[in-house]
Amino acid sequence: MRRVFVSAGHGGYDDGQIDPGSIAGDTTEAQEMILLRDRLLSALQARKVTALSIPDDLNQDQTIAWINNRAQANDVAIQLHANAALNPEARGTTVYYITNNNERRLEAERLLRSLLQQVPQFANRGARPDSMTATGSLQFCRAVAVPSLYIEIGFLTNPSDRSLIQNRRPAIAAGLADGLLAWVNRAPEFPPPDVTYPTINIRINGQRYGEPGLIIHGNSYIPIDLADALGVDLSQAEYVRRVYYRNIVYVKAIDLREFNISVGWNNDDRAVVLRSAIPICPGHIDRIMGVGNTTETQMQVFLKNDNSDALTQFPDLAKLYREEASIEGVNSDIAFAQMCLETDFLRFGRGVSASQNNFAGLGDAAGSSTGATFSSARVGVRAHVQHLKAYGSVEPLVLEIVDPRFRFISRGIAPLVQQLSGRWTSDLNYGDRILAILRQLYESAGIL
Repeated sequence: MRRVFVSAGHGGYDDGQIDPGSIAGDTTEAQEMILLRDRLLSALQARKVTALSIPDDLNQDQTIAWINNRAQANDVAIQLHANAALNPEARGTTVYYITNNNERRLEAERLLRSLLQQVPQFANRGARPDSMTATGSLQFCRAVAVPSLYIEIGFLTNPSDRSLIQNRRPAIAAGLADGLLAWVNRAPEFPPPDVTYPTINIRINGQRYGEPGLIIHGNSYIPIDLADALGVDLSQAEYVRRVYYRNIVYVKAIDLREFNISVGWNNDDRAVVLRSAIPICPGHIDRIMGVGNTTETQMQVFLKNDNSDALTQFPDLAKLYREEASIEGVNSDIAFAQMCLETDFLRFGRGVSASQNNFAGLGDAAGSSTGATFSSARVGVRAHVQHLKAYGSVEPLVLEIVDPRFRFISRGIAPLVQQLSGRWTSDLNYGDRILAILRQLYESAGIL
């Protein structure tokens, strides 16, 4: 019998307390998602679908382990979330699926469509691969043993979405239940215990690999020995899903993406396509001082793909980042990716307005609540680049200082992007968020 695992919100902390998640409007993400989860369980039961509720006090790793320890071949799993943003106008529903899995994309689209049929007042933000998230991947999509989807019902920080989440809960649950019912009815039956997986071809840098891969739940798997040959050590990576099949260990091909290996798919050849012979490598992709790899046009296209209005007010921003970064020897791609993160692709709304020409959340020397303000976009970009150089290098500036906090930084303390975490902001995943956008930029430009 096919079953649905349902997880609500962020789960718990390591000490067993429930993580409230985002907080807005006198409520919390955890509170709203637990109420929705309970309503969804009833709706699934009415549709004669067996559902298992994950305990609310488990953290993400424990949640995944709880599912994997109980999962059977035909089960599916979802995790319910409410989104949040500093810009209260941000709103809409998104379903995330594991990158490069067409089956999961279709299920995400169907589930989203089913939800919006019941509650059309939600804005449709689409079904998206998990590589488009702030951190570049979602463990609930990657590490759960059975097919899984990560759902952001709406923005708790948006009054309209919050009202829908609180007042249309039965309709939301019905939409999700209808979508899940269709999903489990479409899920293929695997003949346990001797499962046979279809094989696929593997291509590396245009060449056929001498051993086949597998398709498991719509994901491409490759022998772990191939990862070793590419210089990627997955042996101790806890998040990597491993399958022991016919005396060979296989891993998801998409997991190599975190190690700067391009992963794609060729329908004609039924082949997972890997590309490693690229001039991007650890210690280069994440080093603040260096030369960018993207052109002005590639930056503009990437920015507009996320925000069609991005270049209306700042049409020359990509050009400014390339010019100013080149002067100081800073990697223009890193600076540009950080700008995308800090301004939400020029939507702003993080306590800094577009009129301040502050593209990196820079504070001023006086510590004012609104942060620093610059006379022009070029000066704002220059201040950003100088701030990055202060962290990444001990070399003197080429141009006159415009960064108001340059002198307060211990020069060269953070030469790698990850080392900005907890320094530029209090977010300990800050560097990973920049790198996730950087990888998306390179994929958009065809570099990675």
